[in-house]
This record gives sequence, structure tokens and C-alpha cells, in this order.
Amino acid sequence: MPPLRPSPLAEQAATRIEEQIRAGEWPVGGKLPGEVALAKELGVGRSTVREALRTLAAAGMVQSRQGSGVFVTADRPTVGDWSTRLRAAELAHVYEVRTMVEVQAARLAAERRSETDLAAVDTALAARLAAGGADDADFVAADIALHTAIVAAAHNPVLDDLFAQFAPVLRDHLVALVSLFGLRDADPNQGYAAHEELVRALRDGDPDTAGRVLAAELEATRSRLLSS
Repeated sequence: MPPLRPSPLAEQAATRIEEQIRAGEWPVGGKLPGEVALAKELGVGRSTVREALRTLAAAGMVQSRQGSGVFVTADRPTVGDWSTRLRAAELAHVYEVRTMVEVQAARLAAERRSETDLAAVDTALAARLAAGGADDADFVAADIALHTAIVAAAHNPVLDDLFAQFAPVLRDHLVALVSLFGLRDADPNQGYAAHEELVRALRDGDPDTAGRVLAAELEATRSRLLSS
């Protein structure tokens, strides 16, 4: 397969793997190649492969079996077409559910995070700051990467799967939202202080502050949507 081009790489990777499953390259009941092999074949990193596999698992197409690998369970999505429903939903409604998922994830992350998790979150926060000089699409991608790292620090695979479904929809809509409201006109690193406080709460092991800060940030965006 030719290497994937930049864009939402995990979404592209999931689509490519799904196409190969549909074509019978990896039949139902068969085992997928390992993460390293898939990453090399697709021309992406292992973290991108993991996110793609989470998306396919949420669709009922693959299943991870501890100690054995990832197996194909269907050649078509068997779980309701959640991504399509998300894309058709009003963004304000998506944000209400996002708040429920992410605020609890942030609280759990503050309680469960490891030093490895904190290092990943710190790296993502620094990347978000660096993206202040980038265009809106790259800035939004960096923002979502930070939120993904925080959700991962909760160590709950169901939350990981839920957010993996939200991420592509949020990415598409938030690029338009940032432009529509001119959110970065006055501050290219819009929301950085709140994100820094959120990361500090994770490091301090303070679930109440983590939940409060993230809830306030998401509610501010939802309020803008409702007033538009």
C-alpha cells in the first residue's frame, strides 16, 4: 500500500484497513498484522494505528484479544453507524455529550495518571502552544491531540473508544468554528491558560479542579454555539 498523506491520519488508516478487510486480505476470523507491521505498511506511527484500530473496534469490525492480537470480527460495521449520527447531529448536542465524557475522563485521569501519561500530556500541551503560529486546522489538531492524551490518562478503554469516535467530528467542526467566531484573532493560543491549569490539576492529582476547568472550557464553547 502507498503511504498515507497528512490529514486526519487515524481516520485514513481506519478507512484503509477497513478496505483491506472488505477486499478479503484479512478475512473474518483472521488475525491482523501487529501494530509495527501495520504502521510500516501504512506509513504512519503506532499511535495512529492504535487509534484506527479503536475506531474499527467501536464499529464491531475488529476485536483485541489480550496476549493474542487483534482479530477481524466482521467485514462491515456491525455497530450502529455512530460516526454518521455524530456528523448529522447539531454540534451543540455533540458538545453536551462531549462534556459528559471528557469531564469524567479528566477527573479519572487526575486520579490514575502515571508519569508516562504526564509526560505525554506535557508534550501535547507544548505542541498546542507551538501550534499557535500554525493555521486553524493544525491548531485544532494539536488541541484534540492534547484532549486525547488526557482521555488516555484515565486508563479506561471505553472512554478511549468514545473519544476516538468524537475526534474526527470535532476536528471537522472546530476548524470551521474557530474561523467563524474568530476565536484566535486576538490570541493565537486561545484557551491556553485553561489547558495549562487543567494539566497542572492532573499533575497535582486534583480531580475536582480538573473537572471544573474542563467543564468551564467546554461550556464556553457550547454557549457560543447556542448564541450563534
